[in-house]
Amino acid sequence: MKEIEITCKLGKELSEDEILAAAVRALGVSPKIKSQLKYRILRRSIDARNDILYRYRVEVAKPDEVMAEYVLEDYKDVSSAEPVVIIGAGPAGMFAALKLLMRGFKPVILERGKDVHQRKFDMAKLSREGIVNPDSNYCFGEGGAGTFSDGKLYTRSSKRGDIREVLHQLVRFGADPSILIDAHPHIGSDKLPIVVENIRNCIVEHGGEYHFDSRVTDIVKRPDGAFDVVVSGLPVGAGNDAPSSTDVLSSTDALSSTDAPSSSPTRSGIYTSRKVILATGHSARDIYEMFDRKGWALQAKGFALGVRVEHPQSLINKIQYHGKYQPYMPTAEYSFVTQVLDRGVFSFCMCPGGILVPAATAEGELVLNGMSNSQRNSKWANSGVVVQIEPEDFPEYAQYGPLALLRFQQDVERKMFEYTGSLKAPAQRMMDFCRRIPSANLPKSSYHPGVENAPLHELLPEHVSLRLKYAFPEIGNKKMHGYYTKEAIVLGVESRTSSPVRIPRDPETLEHVQIAGLYPCGEGAGYAGGIVSSALDGINCAAKIDRNL
Repeated sequence: MKEIEITCKLGKELSEDEILAAAVRALGVSPKIKSQLKYRILRRSIDARNDILYRYRVEVAKPDEVMAEYVLEDYKDVSSAEPVVIIGAGPAGMFAALKLLMRGFKPVILERGKDVHQRKFDMAKLSREGIVNPDSNYCFGEGGAGTFSDGKLYTRSSKRGDIREVLHQLVRFGADPSILIDAHPHIGSDKLPIVVENIRNCIVEHGGEYHFDSRVTDIVKRPDGAFDVVVSGLPVGAGNDAPSSTDVLSSTDALSSTDAPSSSPTRSGIYTSRKVILATGHSARDIYEMFDRKGWALQAKGFALGVRVEHPQSLINKIQYHGKYQPYMPTAEYSFVTQVLDRGVFSFCMCPGGILVPAATAEGELVLNGMSNSQRNSKWANSGVVVQIEPEDFPEYAQYGPLALLRFQQDVERKMFEYTGSLKAPAQRMMDFCRRIPSANLPKSSYHPGVENAPLHELLPEHVSLRLKYAFPEIGNKKMHGYYTKEAIVLGVESRTSSPVRIPRDPETLEHVQIAGLYPCGEGAGYAGGIVSSALDGINCAAKIDRNL
């Protein structure tokens, strides 16, 4: 077997005949056996350095050589199996649940938000009316924050495990097979909800359980070593009373495997399990506060904070394709990393052909995020551009201990909200921001709640503002000519890049360092960043449960 590289111009598909002809040359075999050769496309990427090309990496093999196909494990019927409680239905929680199905354990997923369809109504109220549902928004709900983003699957690192398990399962549940080979795969915010729903249906069909509107308010370690996971929901006819010590639910009492998933749990109660996977996401501040109250180990963790930058997509296309962009070409994206005053400044969650959305999880906060659909066909491009922040950068927050940067994050979000008094985003033209002068006016933006002309360079912490001031011209002059322009606007604030808290765990067992049987997992625990890495971390935690039981 050999790996070969084949190029073709964008706008045409690489044909089987072209692949086999290249295989004949690479393998040194007779053209007569061309049709008997085997091949597999491993990777497809865009090369825009000179001519705009697709560059394919292809594995080819002779007829007598075995080309092994990747095969997923089968899911087992777990209706009567031992339950494992999973807190959170984002990528880490969902893929942990799928792994448990493979290993014969019953996943019982508790999600504070709503199912993927009901979530949309709350996000619409957030964007159009400024009404924040703290449990159902762009961050909370089935599928997690990534469901209504761009669905980028850019993680290719193998250090966490075999990413093929994640990608092949996504394809199994409805994602386009192109994600298996594209260098920068994405699914799109219009397609991800379908994939997420299909994952849930599979879990339920095999005996697992989902419980929505089920906010976890406490985790209690029992004398026998099991956990009582306390859930507060809004069940029909039960009011908002917290569950009593006698209101204990077995997993089957709460929702049978044949019940259709509901946006409400059967009743508030306590779910008991010997093992718990904590996959709550990076915005579940109440979980960090619960750990802090209990004296369970937490650590302040560096994260990144900055702005969303919005350009005309036509300008980004022109820059990235060197003026050669054609309508049949994929919408251009970008990424960059630089160092300014000993801190990293980098693009984050770039959404080509996307829109800006409000991502607050509580009233009185202003947070921005980006999203784009599978076609990436809006007239705007947006990206987070953020500055690395470490606990020592803001010593005035040291009094909050492990929650230091969480409190800092909150204060910045509240300051942005207080300036506009609404979900309107403080905004400034990029060049004016860097020159530290007011903008006379602002271009149109995709951000539905609207923008307000503001001295964003003053509203941001100086640690952030100063580094962005130097970074934007540098990027425009050295890496992307035309990026630094008055046509671009910067909007505040992009603050939910990753968790500002880490929940420490044993590197071998993946259990909390103090609490056996509790598995901090994914972005919320500080061990992942993005859909693929979070999913892999969920898989790894579930696999450890299999070994540790």
